[in-house]
Order: sequence, then C-alpha cells, then structure tokens
Amino acid sequence: MLQILFISILSILHPFYISMTEIKHNAKDKRLEVSCRMFFDDFEHTLEKNYSTQIDILKPADRKKVDAMMADYIKKHLAIKVGGKEIVLNYLGYEIEEDACWCYFEANNIRKVSRMDVFNDLLFAEHKSQINMLQVTVNGKETTTKLDNPQSKTVLNF
Repeated sequence: MLQILFISILSILHPFYISMTEIKHNAKDKRLEVSCRMFFDDFEHTLEKNYSTQIDILKPADRKKVDAMMADYIKKHLAIKVGGKEIVLNYLGYEIEEDACWCYFEANNIRKVSRMDVFNDLLFAEHKSQINMLQVTVNGKETTTKLDNPQSKTVLNF
C-alpha cells in the first residue's frame, strides 16, 4: 500500500526531490535486504557530477562501469549500523521502473535486529529540498520515517 502511495507521489510531485530506501530484515536467511529508489534522471545527474563523466542509466554503454559508480555513490551516502556495528552492503544491481531507478543491496549474517542507526544523505548535495523516505521492516513490524535535508540520521528500535 505504501509503495502505491509512494509511486503516486513520485509521479505527481517531480520535480520535487524524494527517494525511498527500503530495509527488510530477513530473519530466516539472516540477511538485510536493502533497496533504494530514486528518480533516474536525478540519480544520473548526480553520478555525472560526482564522477565527472557522461552516463546513460537507461542504456549504458558499459553496464559494469555504471554499476560500479552506483554502488560506490550509494555506499558513501547510505550507512546502516545494527547493534552499533556498521554493516557491509553488497551491491546486487539495479533496474529501471517507470521514471525511477531501483538499486539493490544485501548484508549477510545479520541474526537479530533490536536497534538500527541509519545515515542517508542520498542526493542531499544536489537538492536542498531532498526528502529521503525510509521504510524499515524488522520482525514483521514496519516503521516509516523521513529525512529532510540536511537531517540525515535516524535511530530505530525494535
């Protein structure tokens, strides 16, 4: 339901600047599953600015190069701590859905989540009005919060 609302907001509000980061704890597989959704044109512009190169996210000439830039950028601007320990995000890839880009990550060996510290300043340097939504699911409990630029940190307890 929240995703439908989010997609509707994205369609209506752009050129407002909003992203969605979903974090789900998969207790069975002891894994955090992370996905970040941003307007692909905003993300493409940010990558071009940060890496001083022209890229095409929709039809990349070199997909591995684009994947590497995306992974590097997001890892610099999204950090998650579980129980006070920073986790390592492993980049899985990206896909385009309508006017947005979804980037996927996972972190393994996450047995239990009782506290999560999240740092997320994706696109903050490029857009002073950037809003980063967070949707976190742990133990079947979903929590949603937002980070308005320059607020980039939140702590969630489960």
